[in-house]
Amino acid sequence: MQELAPGNTLGTSRQFGLTTTPQVFTDRVNTLEKSDFWSFTLGGRSSFNLNLDGLSADADVQLIRDINGNSLVDANEVIAYSSLGGTNAESINTVLDAGKYYIRVYPYGNVETDYRLTTWIRPQDNAGNTQSTAHNISITSTSSTYSDWVSSRSDTNDFYRFNLSTKSNFNLQLSGMSGDADVQLLAANGTILANSANGGNLNESINNLPLSEGTYYVRVFPFQGETFYNLSLSATPTEAVQSNIFNGVQPVPTSTVTNPNSNFSSPIPTSTPESQSAVASPRILRGTLRADNFSYQSGFSRTVISGNGNVDFGGGGRDLLDLSTIFSNQVSFNYANTPTGGVLYNSGNGTRVFDAIKLNDGSEILFESIEAIKFADTTINLSVTPNDPMFNQQWNLHMMGVQNAWRFTTGSTDVLIGIEDTGLGTNSSGQTHPDLRSINSIANNFADESSGISHGTLVQGIIGATSNNGQGTSGINWNSELMQIDVVGGDAGDYSLADATQAIINQANSKGQRVVISMSFEGGYTTAFEQLIANNQDKALFVIASGNGNTSTISSPADLAKKYGSVIAVGASWGAKDWNGNAKTPGERISYPGWWGANHGEGLTLMGPSEVPTTTANRNSSGTFDFSYGQFTGTSASTPNVSGVASLVWSVNTSLTAIQIRAILSETAYDLGAAGYDTVYGHGFVNADAAVRRAKAIAMGAA
Repeated sequence: MQELAPGNTLGTSRQFGLTTTPQVFTDRVNTLEKSDFWSFTLGGRSSFNLNLDGLSADADVQLIRDINGNSLVDANEVIAYSSLGGTNAESINTVLDAGKYYIRVYPYGNVETDYRLTTWIRPQDNAGNTQSTAHNISITSTSSTYSDWVSSRSDTNDFYRFNLSTKSNFNLQLSGMSGDADVQLLAANGTILANSANGGNLNESINNLPLSEGTYYVRVFPFQGETFYNLSLSATPTEAVQSNIFNGVQPVPTSTVTNPNSNFSSPIPTSTPESQSAVASPRILRGTLRADNFSYQSGFSRTVISGNGNVDFGGGGRDLLDLSTIFSNQVSFNYANTPTGGVLYNSGNGTRVFDAIKLNDGSEILFESIEAIKFADTTINLSVTPNDPMFNQQWNLHMMGVQNAWRFTTGSTDVLIGIEDTGLGTNSSGQTHPDLRSINSIANNFADESSGISHGTLVQGIIGATSNNGQGTSGINWNSELMQIDVVGGDAGDYSLADATQAIINQANSKGQRVVISMSFEGGYTTAFEQLIANNQDKALFVIASGNGNTSTISSPADLAKKYGSVIAVGASWGAKDWNGNAKTPGERISYPGWWGANHGEGLTLMGPSEVPTTTANRNSSGTFDFSYGQFTGTSASTPNVSGVASLVWSVNTSLTAIQIRAILSETAYDLGAAGYDTVYGHGFVNADAAVRRAKAIAMGAA
């Protein structure tokens, strides 16, 4: 039985995932709690089953179909109900199409009763379960979609059969999955011709595969668990492509980047080769903030690939360089994370150091932010994965590409990170969260005195949780010294902004360190504080939250970014979903009407991730703090993410000034919104790997 509390309205209904295994939920309805609402979404046509029993008084149940997301019961459609008298068990058994549905449990009259709600489904299986019983389909140049279900417990294979009467380019997409399913293309004799096996619920794809006339099979099967899916297929005769040439129209070759999670396909025109020899102009591919597959295409003397960050990394998705037609011993490697390795190249946003692969024919592949290289004989994993058990949940690090930047640095002792915030929560023994590293304290000013939730513990966990210790989360910076000063809350002994800033700068000066100062709060500032910024633009970088008012004006003191090149004003972006689990476009500015949203406006510099996991400390009844892990929201959360990345960039090249660090982070950011700088997204979403490569390139002599 599951302890999930239902909502009392459609809008607050408790969502759950239906499976073929009966799920049992228990709760209570009475005169005060008139209705309990549960909700679920079906990915395909299924037989639905519901039992309501365990009653001590009369309760009834309705099945409601969602109509255009309306939150009023009367605006939706009651499609089935059960209302037997007394304590008799209620049941609903019906066939449902794909869509969203609600279950309403409610008392009959002024009674009170506990109840037990049991639900399960039996998806309707249209595809054959063996190659000999495969479902016959026809595919054309226009994509056709088939929806069905696979399960590792029962329906372990779905087979589809089709014929091609002419040579064609074949395309396949498998999407709409809640679990992990894979796909294969088979020849008539069962030989596997192509496959796609991304991790998690990432989409699968087979693109532009040339096929001769004949019979073929598609096999969809679960890697584990169960899931609905949508299978989209098309085949374009190659004669249709050639006819454009005969009609005097020369098609321009394109390079395609495929994002398996969002069906992103971005054709990038390239020069047309006049012969079989490699063309001089480079083939340039750029990815998204998701997992992208980059397929190698011969005929170019140089291919340049930028993967960007990858919000899908924790679910098994990888920014993948696909060289599966080449053996690893047929190439030579020049990795950029060695002291003099890599190739300097400017693909449009600053010269950076790229990893390089040289092929036997002399052509070259330059790449950055690539997490794996797939060869015919092996797959090489490049990203750094610490052993902290919650690392896979830290989508914020993945979307910033920190797992790639760690190849170059995990932080330097030549950089100090100062955190001006609340103090840190301490337990009855005076200890801070066990997953935090030791800090440099000033007169015990690091301790949080009066708050119920230690805001400073949340902030420091993002920047400097102990990494690779087999515990909890990973901090962005593993090595740089941390300094926490309490400036928030009005506790006795709290420092002013100017005094705290001066203390941090003094500490850095005493050790010859550069310093990143992270400030996750809004509020006024004094002339003395501003003067410290003005006087330390070479060695002190200030990273400040833009505010949470959802307004078109950034808050103070972040508005100092309009005046000083050593100040970064940080906005907040969603990942693949919001706080409530609703799907979002990665990088989109967070905005909840009536709740909170990231401020934007003149001076906004960069976007960072928010609604992210981190260390937590909550005050208990004895007055000390209990430690755990939880979600952190607001521009308060996005600011330490950007601060941590800035500290990595400076760790690679401490000869840079604070103004140069801001410039590097800005020019290498993933552009969002209007092209170039805009006041909604600033320069874009912070890109740790590209920024670190840019800083290293400057150290190697690049302009």
